[in-house]
Amino acid sequence: MSKLFSKVANFFSSRSLVGVDKVGNRYFVRKEEVDGALKEKRWVIFKGEDDPTSIPVEWICWLNGQRKKAPSPEEMLELEARRERLRINIELRKKEEEEERKSKGGIVQHSRSTGKIQSPDLKSFVQQFPGASFDENRGNDSEDVSAATGDEARSTEPTGSGKSFKPGTWQPPT
Repeated sequence: MSKLFSKVANFFSSRSLVGVDKVGNRYFVRKEEVDGALKEKRWVIFKGEDDPTSIPVEWICWLNGQRKKAPSPEEMLELEARRERLRINIELRKKEEEEERKSKGGIVQHSRSTGKIQSPDLKSFVQQFPGASFDENRGNDSEDVSAATGDEARSTEPTGSGKSFKPGTWQPPT
């Protein structure tokens, strides 16, 4: 008797089913009048336990009102295929990184397990500059750049050219 009553009540209610996701959660919408304005109320009925983490992102956006239209089944299939391609690419990338580590002589970064952040590789950065050398002990340039290029120490005296040049005579305009 209660099933019959619920079917009749659902027939006359103003809610309408908008869609169903992959898990089986059902999404509804109803027009309500609040303070004289017609508002749209959106909600979800979970299949099984109420687990908010089981709601796909596109449906969360629709429930929050960030999307005007509910996601279509075609769009959901396309997004699911895209997520699957992303998972496969991540797995391939992890395997490539693991092979690179093994090929470099088994050097393993312990920064993930200890929680320490590893400093950047300054040696390769410094090698980009001509005449610069890298000191392993200090972690920076071992010689001054001017000494490495053969330049003498620079003077603080201004230099210039031309007949009218006189060092130290310039005054700012008033």
